[in-house]
Amino acid sequence: MSGLTKLCHAIDTLNKMVGRVVAWLILATVLLSVFTAVGRKFAFGSNGFLEGQWYLFSAVFLLGAAYTLQADQHVRVDVLAKRWSAKTRAWIDIAGHVLFLLPVAVGLAWLGWHDFMQVWQHNEMSADAGGLPRWPVKLLIPLGFVLLILQVISEIGKRIAILQHGERA
Repeated sequence: MSGLTKLCHAIDTLNKMVGRVVAWLILATVLLSVFTAVGRKFAFGSNGFLEGQWYLFSAVFLLGAAYTLQADQHVRVDVLAKRWSAKTRAWIDIAGHVLFLLPVAVGLAWLGWHDFMQVWQHNEMSADAGGLPRWPVKLLIPLGFVLLILQVISEIGKRIAILQHGERA
């Protein structure tokens, strides 16, 4: 197994583990939503519960993006790609990842880290009564995009292997 293949395998393993955790976060989000709805009916709800739902939804979306890319479940238009060879698709995927996805993910990770650090330094809290601290949800932004960057690197590595060894790589 080459170094690139080992790196791709390690990144894929990491994002599969995160994907499994995210799947459970979906259940937690639904359960918290039900609890919040029932709580409001019996007057024991709080803004913290509602914000907790938003935090969990944010975690699912941000942390699940890398797993979605790895599983090839992201939105794409395959009208033409079905007719192309594996090597042509690999070149197009590499170009898309390098020219579009990677720069956007790096930029958003950097901006997200900057935003997280400001919230952390000021110990920012929700403006709503009973609200939650903002830093956990702000940390999800750079963390999610770093996982996405790693998965993009893995996908590029796998496409390079296809170019070198053919479709079975």
